[in-house]
Amino acid sequence: MIETELVVTTTPEVDQGDHERFTHIVLEGYTPKKGDFVPLGNSVVEGMINATPVKALCGKIWVPGRDPKKYPICPTCKEVAGGMGWNLPEG
Repeated sequence: MIETELVVTTTPEVDQGDHERFTHIVLEGYTPKKGDFVPLGNSVVEGMINATPVKALCGKIWVPGRDPKKYPICPTCKEVAGGMGWNLPEG
């Protein structure tokens, strides 16, 4: 009797991790009916230039650095923004 051993090898798929990337919505501040703009934290532009973190409506905190046009809008951010009555672009 001859014994054989079956060896299965798999090659893991390598990707850039973009399947979990979303475009997040950041509330940078607001303007009251009578008054000037009130900032609430770091702006996205400031975050990109100074490598400082920003906070999205969904709660994610990250340092922005990628082109947001390449990714779909975060479903949670979209839901929160829609609940506030904001009009959002499709995507």
